[in-house]
Amino acid sequence: MKTIHNVLGACAAAALLLTSASAFAKATPEDATAMVKKGVAFMKANGKDKGHAEVSNKESQFKKDDLYLVVYGLDGTVRAHGANEKMIGKNLIELKDIDGKLFVKERVDLAQSKGTFWQDYKFTNPVTKKIEPKAMYCEKLDDAVVCGGVYK
Repeated sequence: MKTIHNVLGACAAAALLLTSASAFAKATPEDATAMVKKGVAFMKANGKDKGHAEVSNKESQFKKDDLYLVVYGLDGTVRAHGANEKMIGKNLIELKDIDGKLFVKERVDLAQSKGTFWQDYKFTNPVTKKIEPKAMYCEKLDDAVVCGGVYK
């Protein structure tokens, strides 16, 4: 009987450990690239309105662990946000990170000059609630830029 309890206890501990690990899983750069490409394809196939709604949906297919998508108009206005719907409709062109970097302005400029790019800045991780270095993969889509980032 004691052996069964030990086995059950070990299984419960392993399940708890796996659950905890997945709750704090970090997305990889490959995850971010794939998620942005999937989001862009969804918007091309279903239209911007449906795409923006899906990106901003709490149960969005464009969220995984600490990875989510955000869509900015080329004027810096948030059109969709996978982590904070309160940002939708706000123009964040003057938003600075903790180091004073105008990261939204830089993102819009890079979208217009390069189309597809990686960008580094610092941002609050929605999982840890701490400001962390972040790398954002972005692709220009018509008059907007679709991005997904990974915390380093």
